[in-house]
Amino acid sequence: MHWTLKMLRTLRLKLTLLYFVFALGLVVLLGAGSYIMLSYYFQQSTDLALQYKMATEFRLLGLSLPRGLEQSEQIWLANNPPSASAPTAVSSSIPVTPHPSSSDKKESSNDDDNEDEDEIEGELSPIFVVPLDSSGKDIANPQNTPATKIIDLSASVAAMKNGVDLRTITMNNGIRVRLLTYQTGLDSPAVLQVGRQLSDQDRVLDQYLTSLLILGSIASFMLAFVSWWLAGRSLGPAQKAWDQQQNFVSNASHELRTPLTLVRATAEFGLRAHPSREQGQVLHDIIDETDYMNRLVDDLLLLSRLDAHRLQLTREVIPVSELVAETIRQMEKLGRGKGIAVTMETAKGNIVGDRARVRQVLLILLDNALRFTPAGGAIHLGAQPSGKFIEMVVADNGPGISPEHLPHLFERFYQVHTNATNDSRSNGLGLSIAKALIEAQHGSIHIKSTAGKGTYVHLLLPAA
Repeated sequence: MHWTLKMLRTLRLKLTLLYFVFALGLVVLLGAGSYIMLSYYFQQSTDLALQYKMATEFRLLGLSLPRGLEQSEQIWLANNPPSASAPTAVSSSIPVTPHPSSSDKKESSNDDDNEDEDEIEGELSPIFVVPLDSSGKDIANPQNTPATKIIDLSASVAAMKNGVDLRTITMNNGIRVRLLTYQTGLDSPAVLQVGRQLSDQDRVLDQYLTSLLILGSIASFMLAFVSWWLAGRSLGPAQKAWDQQQNFVSNASHELRTPLTLVRATAEFGLRAHPSREQGQVLHDIIDETDYMNRLVDDLLLLSRLDAHRLQLTREVIPVSELVAETIRQMEKLGRGKGIAVTMETAKGNIVGDRARVRQVLLILLDNALRFTPAGGAIHLGAQPSGKFIEMVVADNGPGISPEHLPHLFERFYQVHTNATNDSRSNGLGLSIAKALIEAQHGSIHIKSTAGKGTYVHLLLPAA
């Protein structure tokens, strides 16, 4: 495929990737944002329920509430009906002798415990309460039976030191537990821990994440298709303009052939009439320019056929040694005229391709080498097997090419030397044609060159 079509396809792929990444990023951002917000909501709700439960336990012990617990209690009561938020002693089994003021409070509330227990919010019902002494042992269950084994000693130590501790721990079975630990200031219990297992919240989050992944995968395929379609629509005008340009070049090339032929024939007729020296020079210039225009028209027509994939190429087995020897015989005469040695190196193997077009590529490369190799230089052409290919090399010991020019050598109309003389005049299409012809025959071409050390052109063509 020609470089321009490759460029358009590459550009479409890049646009598709750009659209896809942007849309996918938006989907991921929304999904991740909703997941984080849901997780944050669960944590805030759990923490508020734990703090409200801790405040309830503090009141049952007749203790004054710390400022943080008092604020949390007010927020809870503001968000929940009073009947559902009344302090209760559910899950509290603390063997302490409370102050007289708290004893009356307990007795007055015990009659309503059964009624209030059914109205406790879902955030409170799974919460457990563990009273601990100063050493971190469970006062209500000294044997530490499985019923109250969720005790975190490090949280108890931190609460004894800082007054309060809030953390999430992971049990041996993988279940996460949110723990709130407060120092009471009493001898027994010295520390209160309230906690809630997060298995139900984790299950909801896992299900939500799974749903996001499934929907995200479906959305990714849809986004990829839509991105490819949008990229095609974006490049549609460029593709249309390119097709119109190719048609114009092809038609213009055909239309120019006839007037150029007529101009050259007229100039040749004028030369046969024995004009003066000045008139003869003008006529020779006309013929030279006409020949240049003819070559340009032929090159443009060939490129337009290659671009449109309308160039007919034959596939035959070609002995490399014969092809190289034939090409060298044609070019060595030109080389001798310029004082340049054109020689043949080892040429082995057979290639599959169009003989005339491969020979045309070799002539283009040798012509370039002759154009820029100084008198006394040498040009070598050889070939040898390289895996499933035959590698052909055109090497010269000319001035070489600067590194900044190498990436642009196969661009149309690109010329490295701008000070070329008339006898070395070029339209800058030779290497573009060579690359297109080689790639049309399932081969490749690349150039290696170092300024001051010559140039090496490598061709790879399928071996027979």
